Amino acid sequence: MHARDRRRTGRGAAWLVALALIWTAASGVLAPAAAECLRGANAAGADFGVVPGEHGRTYFWPSRATFAYLRSKGMNVVRLPFRWEHLQPALNRPFEPVELERLTTAVETATGLGLTVILDPHNHAKYFGNVVGSPQVPRAAFVDLWRRLSALYAGREDVIFLLMNEPIHVTARDWLGSVNAAIAAIRETGADNLIMVPGTEWSAAVNWFTAQDGGSNAEVFTRVEDPLDHYAFDIHQYMDGNFSGTWEACDRAEEALGFVSRVTDWLEETGNRGFLGEFGGHARPDCYRGLNAMVAHINSRPDVWIGWAIWAAGDAWGDYPLSIQPRDGKDRPQLVAIERQIPRRSAAARACPALARPGDRPEQRPEDPSAAGEGTQ
Repeated sequence: MHARDRRRTGRGAAWLVALALIWTAASGVLAPAAAECLRGANAAGADFGVVPGEHGRTYFWPSRATFAYLRSKGMNVVRLPFRWEHLQPALNRPFEPVELERLTTAVETATGLGLTVILDPHNHAKYFGNVVGSPQVPRAAFVDLWRRLSALYAGREDVIFLLMNEPIHVTARDWLGSVNAAIAAIRETGADNLIMVPGTEWSAAVNWFTAQDGGSNAEVFTRVEDPLDHYAFDIHQYMDGNFSGTWEACDRAEEALGFVSRVTDWLEETGNRGFLGEFGGHARPDCYRGLNAMVAHINSRPDVWIGWAIWAAGDAWGDYPLSIQPRDGKDRPQLVAIERQIPRRSAAARACPALARPGDRPEQRPEDPSAAGEGTQ
């Protein structure tokens, strides 16, 4: 179904939250944990280094201790980056058994602790440097990756399929063809898992409306096709001088939040859903304020945002300035800055209409506040 066929009308996120709460109360059942908005972190390491790499020297899968730490902070999702080339060293061939076992162990460890896992081929729409859709990496090879991978985790609510991390050097128009082909292959396996769709140009909020040959992300990705209508967009946004996360100061945090807010409006207008899959900052006050504001915005719109994952935890970061991995038993200050916004203590905080499956989503918001069971102020 195209996103334009499921637009919602009305004003304010509160109505969808209210409807979800009313349904829960009326039905007498509690929403499952998977229906709560996702709040967590990236757990990096398996994406490190150049390819081919060497496990334990140039790249590292996250440890159980890292997953347990994130869970202890109240997080319920982990975005798990890995390299396509390590998992599938030859296109259209079976997965490398040892690397597949590492992936399997990471997924089962994280989900066993209560974390939802987002599988993240961290490749920028490339394979050994060649872009998906090129003669060297035909679209069919990308489809083959997802046909094989989705079959392993089909039907699991605690495993989400992110098609690709931050596609670059490909237009939104061309990338859409690969997206729709991969989604079709996933659904053909019988997998009904939530799928995350990245835009091009790093999938950044700052670039979402930027003109491209064939149309911007905002224009092109209203034409995503999913027979189950069960997908969300993976959006990234950093707050430094060039919005890359590589500069120290978060001196453009207010602008960054503005770009995310504009994507929020687009999600609402087009009937889509989003996930803030990467954001982060250095250990300094302007970044703490920016991180707090970013998380607060996403948390305030559970009608269109299914959650967020800060960048990044991981066992091998060392002195990396954006790391939230604890060091010498102490929490990193970036995590401390947002920690109070992680828990989902109230019924309103637990309700996440955007994460509901299509048949369970309130499709239209009431115009009259009394229709949602809330009187006017």
